[in-house]
Amino acid sequence: MLNFGTATIDTISDLDRFALPIDLLFPGRKIETLEPHRADLAPYHVDFDAGEILLGVHSHLVRIGGRTILIDTCVGEHKPRPRRPDWDQRASSGYLERLARAGLRPEDIDIVMCTHLHTDHVGWNTQLVDGRWVPTFPNARYLIGRAEFDHWQARELESPGVHNHGCFNDSVLPIIEAGLADFVEDGFDIGGGLSLTALPGHTPGQLGLCLCHGTQQALFCADAVHSPVQVYQPEWASRFCSDPAMAVETRLKLYDRLADTGNLLIPAHLRHFSAMRIEGSGSGFVPGFVT
Repeated sequence: MLNFGTATIDTISDLDRFALPIDLLFPGRKIETLEPHRADLAPYHVDFDAGEILLGVHSHLVRIGGRTILIDTCVGEHKPRPRRPDWDQRASSGYLERLARAGLRPEDIDIVMCTHLHTDHVGWNTQLVDGRWVPTFPNARYLIGRAEFDHWQARELESPGVHNHGCFNDSVLPIIEAGLADFVEDGFDIGGGLSLTALPGHTPGQLGLCLCHGTQQALFCADAVHSPVQVYQPEWASRFCSDPAMAVETRLKLYDRLADTGNLLIPAHLRHFSAMRIEGSGSGFVPGFVT
């Protein structure tokens, strides 16, 4: 647990260790480029021997002012994902049990923040009950970016069931149909020092969540930063970014905004640590890890 002002921040893991070959996540890049940073990146973020980038698939849980906000909902269970065997028809993942160890039932979640609508960020939006996909968090309002939803809805109308492993149908539409979705935009104020900020590039409508305490900020940046590797190499866009140039621009703006301020950056897939601080180093940046 990380204390931030009057808020507490927990990481609820769904899948860890999630290893991707470097050329799959960062096309054309070589593991040898990262060798000067081995001491910071191994063993939690890079497996240098296997040539893999190591990620976790997590939710973040913010408790503040009597409210509980769950940021992203990972892969989920019983979802047909045949193109990714480690996601396909998962069962007994332990995610809800880990939530319970944090002292919460699904009914206790007040807000589910969907930073974007990729498969590994919306899976636990729903669960399978008597053959139907129903909201996992029945008392929550699910915040979904309007631009993000419009983008994927349009793609679905063009090619139904093709995109994002089919998660729009089993993890997004049931929330809409249950009347639990609120469509939000850049700048939306949740209250209590929580507001949304646009982080386009990875997807067209990706949103981050900014938690303010006095002059200090904690910014949940979703997949604007996949790995600490991208602090050393901010120009490395992932294969899964819809607009790689925009993703790089967004990332650099984040670093410029946060560098040497002491503010926290909390990526969705960061392993082992709770957060990072961004520190300037020459003409670039380095991560400062926060436990």
